Amino acid sequence: MVAAAFVAMCAAYGVAYSFGAFFKPMLAEFGARRGATSAMFSITVLVWASLGPVTGHLSDRFGPRAVVATGALVMGAGLALTSMIDRLWLGYLTYGLGVGAGVACAYVPMVAVVGGWFIRRRNTALGIAVAGIGFGTVCGAPVAAASISHLGWRATYVAFAIASTAILLGCAWIVERPPVHVTPSRIQLGDAIRSPAFRLLYASSVMVAMALFVPFVYLPSFAHEHGASDFASAALVGIIGGASVAGRMGLGSLADRAGVVRLYQASFLVLALSYGIWLAAPSYPVMVVFALVMGAGYGGYVALSPAVIAHLFGTERMGTMLGALYTSGGFGAMAGPPLAGLIIDRTGSYRIAIAAAFAAAIASFVLLIPLTRYEPASELQIARD
Repeated sequence: MVAAAFVAMCAAYGVAYSFGAFFKPMLAEFGARRGATSAMFSITVLVWASLGPVTGHLSDRFGPRAVVATGALVMGAGLALTSMIDRLWLGYLTYGLGVGAGVACAYVPMVAVVGGWFIRRRNTALGIAVAGIGFGTVCGAPVAAASISHLGWRATYVAFAIASTAILLGCAWIVERPPVHVTPSRIQLGDAIRSPAFRLLYASSVMVAMALFVPFVYLPSFAHEHGASDFASAALVGIIGGASVAGRMGLGSLADRAGVVRLYQASFLVLALSYGIWLAAPSYPVMVVFALVMGAGYGGYVALSPAVIAHLFGTERMGTMLGALYTSGGFGAMAGPPLAGLIIDRTGSYRIAIAAAFAAAIASFVLLIPLTRYEPASELQIARD
């Protein structure tokens, strides 16, 4: 199950996070502004975040196989249709809905499956599974950049459609519903979502998403404007993914022995401080350092999110709870990259946009500071036993 989850996330996020490699060729072909072009990626994140509660609930109720298989077909169709668009706004529908739905069908159900299959060493298993996102990011953007240089962006999307559909269908065939060995939770879903702990998690996730997706869209073009080649520029997104693998696997394992909430907070702090490096980046080597530090913090944040949910609220409805939390990423993504693009278009400089992302990331960490006061399920116990 861990291997299937790893591969599914590698395929889904490898496609989604390769968008930065497509950004410049699409910008040039359609003659659009940066904010309008980046909105395609933001809509994609909004869709996968908004559908997370739906796919999580469907997976909890009917099992993950049908959900993941549906995502495979929808993602493939969306990418194939994107290769044929003649207007940018059509990509909001084809790419945004297709890739967004595909990621939603792959991520939340597969994470919930891993969380349900493991009792001991759950955090380690989750860390390995979500490391697939990092490996997908490592491969996706550089492969896309190399393919675009030889085939063009349209043919590359066709190739991605075929590959992602085949891989996700294979994962759907392998995955199985977890055995029923989870002790029923005394926490009601509505009580959990209304709790102060969940509100802190949600608000922090909105703010971090405003910063998180900015480099995935703009770091390659930023590096290119500072003299890096197309491949080297796209490789920065791959470096973020590679560093995130260490964060996902290392902190996931460490969380089995240390406090998961404090590690979660530390990941947010590392991610936030990395934007100070990008803000001061005078050269490509410094951009690489930013990508490494940001990736480590990002990887820890993603790996520990399911562990924090399981720690505070249990695993009985983990798919639905994760889906509810991940809607926050959609709101942050709809604000972050388009706002950064608007700032860059208006000022002609990336610095103010990077500083805004830096401020949002710091705010996300500050919001998490009170989280350590909440014990697992302490405030949510139902009065009737």
